Amino acid sequence: MALLSRAMDGRLRPIIRMGHPALRQRAVEAAPDRFGTRMLRDLGRDLVRTMHDGNGVGLAAPQIAVGLRAFAYYLPGDDADELPPRVLVNPKLTFLDEPTELGWEGCLSIPGLRGLVPRHGLIRVDARDVDGAPLSFEAAGFHARVIQHEYDHLDGILFVDRMTDMSSLTFEEEWDEFGTRKDLPVEV
Repeated sequence: MALLSRAMDGRLRPIIRMGHPALRQRAVEAAPDRFGTRMLRDLGRDLVRTMHDGNGVGLAAPQIAVGLRAFAYYLPGDDADELPPRVLVNPKLTFLDEPTELGWEGCLSIPGLRGLVPRHGLIRVDARDVDGAPLSFEAAGFHARVIQHEYDHLDGILFVDRMTDMSSLTFEEEWDEFGTRKDLPVEV
């Protein structure tokens, strides 16, 4: 939790919403000389603080109108399942299976809506942290879904662009009441 408390020192940034042109632009890679700088460290802390303030599990730099290939995420859960906040810079994904897993997604840049999105269930991630240390790992299930959702933001893609059936697009209040009654996967 030390990382979370340090991250809470970050600034709260406004989250831009669907319709803002920055959400549709491809973000640029952080240059090698940016790693370990105050700018990139502050960006990481700001992403984590803003994500938590918005009750999200992920937030990409383009969502705060910063065009860098970076995002923060964490996995809530029991102590054993929880993954503390992590910031990935210049990530690259390798898909290790077919995108056949449907799951509910929402987005801090599209507040109040959810929809079913197909995603890969298993991915490999290669990235760097804000100081430039390499990170390589595999992610499965919800972990893989969160990373793919945030990675899409780096390419100007929103979850609604990935939906194959718009009939599942619903407001959160209706999802809370009716969504889990459908013969569909529960939110992931």
